[in-house]
Amino acid sequence: LWDFLGSTMVTSQYVRLTPDERSREGSIWNRVPCFLKDWELHVHFKIHGAGKKNLHGDGLALWYTQERLVPGPVFGSKDNFHGLAIFLDTYPNDEATERVFPYISAMVNNGSLTYDHSKDGRWTELAGCTADLRNQNHDTFLAIRYSRGRLTVMTDVEDKNEWKNCIDIVGVQLPTGYYFGASAGTGDLSDNHDIISMKLFQLMVEHPLEDETVDWTKIEPSVSLLKSPKDNVDDPTGNFRSGPLTGWKVFLLLLCALLGIIVCAVVGAVVFQKRQERNKRFY
Repeated sequence: LWDFLGSTMVTSQYVRLTPDERSREGSIWNRVPCFLKDWELHVHFKIHGAGKKNLHGDGLALWYTQERLVPGPVFGSKDNFHGLAIFLDTYPNDEATERVFPYISAMVNNGSLTYDHSKDGRWTELAGCTADLRNQNHDTFLAIRYSRGRLTVMTDVEDKNEWKNCIDIVGVQLPTGYYFGASAGTGDLSDNHDIISMKLFQLMVEHPLEDETVDWTKIEPSVSLLKSPKDNVDDPTGNFRSGPLTGWKVFLLLLCALLGIIVCAVVGAVVFQKRQERNKRFY
């Protein structure tokens, strides 16, 4: 029930999406669309190679998308996709970034967004975290859970046999009928990107009655955020924070502080004057 593309090599132990060679792309896609409303995907993977620190790349992507078997520039798969992507990025293309790599990030796309490799997808990232997942001598796992609009990504890469939270987002809308897949790509730098297993579990979750009238295959992939990811900058902890203070922002903050001091002074003066007038009456 799987199809392969590009440099993908199938063995009895693993599926190697790319060998540790330059300019390779490979992917694996399931043939059967997923019609589960609530699911959890466990991925056993291994990223390894001869490259030393910052001399390896580019990374691995896990997909739940409308499109399948379409090669492209986003870790060996299509850009402007419809659905969900989880990126395991092992190489920092943006030299000015504060992130620590390897870095895991999530992106939901309705076909209108482009993944910017030069910025490591920062402008379209929903959330992310750092994970030391490359060249480990033990097994490394990742879990993606989607249930009632909540997307959770967890890792088990420290040989502790326990899940560690990486991403937790609410307000995510994903349709049914999309396909699961994995892809990887190398450029001037390379790595072996291996998929050892992908296991999908159905989650038994109660939904409100109004959900029964919804055609889940027609839902548009989207996320209800308080603000756009483009209004944020990345934080080394893997969370978003407000953008840096510019000259105008500093000026406005100082102006507001000054106005606050003036208002407090005026109010204090008025109160003091009224108290003085009261004291004069009693004398």
